[in-house]
Amino acid sequence: MGQNKRIIVGITGASGALYGYSLVRALHQLGIETHLIVTGMGEKVLQFECGISMEVLKPYAEIHSNKNLFASVASGSFLTAGMVVVPCSMNTLGSLANGVGDTLLSRAASVVLKERRQLIVVPREAPFHLIHLQNMTRLAEAGACIMPASPGFYHKPKEIWELVNFMSGRILDMLGIDHTLLERWGEKA
Repeated sequence: MGQNKRIIVGITGASGALYGYSLVRALHQLGIETHLIVTGMGEKVLQFECGISMEVLKPYAEIHSNKNLFASVASGSFLTAGMVVVPCSMNTLGSLANGVGDTLLSRAASVVLKERRQLIVVPREAPFHLIHLQNMTRLAEAGACIMPASPGFYHKPKEIWELVNFMSGRILDMLGIDHTLLERWGEKA
């Protein structure tokens, strides 16, 4: 698929909605077809933390209702290069780890796993208890990449957007998408 990849992004109700917003904007700027699913709590956290409504996201992605299990992204025949759940709440993590497909977000993630496509889960919680860790292990064993929202600091960030772009850049790296969002170790920006 090259740079013309099709990516699904899920935003849940965990704190860190800015990560999801940043990724959706970066994918749009890179010309990558993006399909967005936002949970009910995800919408509320986007508004609370970032002042961003779903209306603001419309130019950047095709938005699917989390209740619409008939959406294109619910089928394995709808070709994508993968899915990113960012941020991923522990509630959603538990659903994904246990194969619960009762929402579009969890169904799309399950489809991505069964089709052996890239599923990146960005949990945003601290600390983790044993059940959280076991759910992450189950997902990793099923083929998902667990990428906690843990930005690096070697690029000496001075503003929040530099930390957010670091994580968005690392996610794009995992998807094999070229970008210039972060300064790489040993390279000049």
